[in-house]
Amino acid sequence: MLPSKNSLTSEKLKIRTNEFAHRGVKLAIALEGTKLGNHISGQLIRCSTSVAANYRASCLAQSRSHFRSKLSIVLEESDESLFWIEFAVAEKLVRESKAKNLIREAQELTAIFYSTRKTLSVKK
Repeated sequence: MLPSKNSLTSEKLKIRTNEFAHRGVKLAIALEGTKLGNHISGQLIRCSTSVAANYRASCLAQSRSHFRSKLSIVLEESDESLFWIEFAVAEKLVRESKAKNLIREAQELTAIFYSTRKTLSVKK
């Protein structure tokens, strides 16, 4: 089931993924400028912004299979964002207390997109 242009859930997720991207970028640029910090920063900027961009693209999908394909990218990127945030915390590049809410949001978005993709696989 493709999201309709008027779908409230679709619009809320567009806003939510956009806010996630902005928060991911802000965390990334706050990392210290070491070689590892710069690497993680670049990765986090790439994958957190990809969540928002690819979710928007999925909303324009012309077919169920195209929607599922784009949604799979969104799922991978939200999970990768979670990885890099947790990695930065583990490497003590950012305090856990500063990253806690973003970690929770990455977990929730990953769960939402996983569940949606799973539902798409079942309903044919």
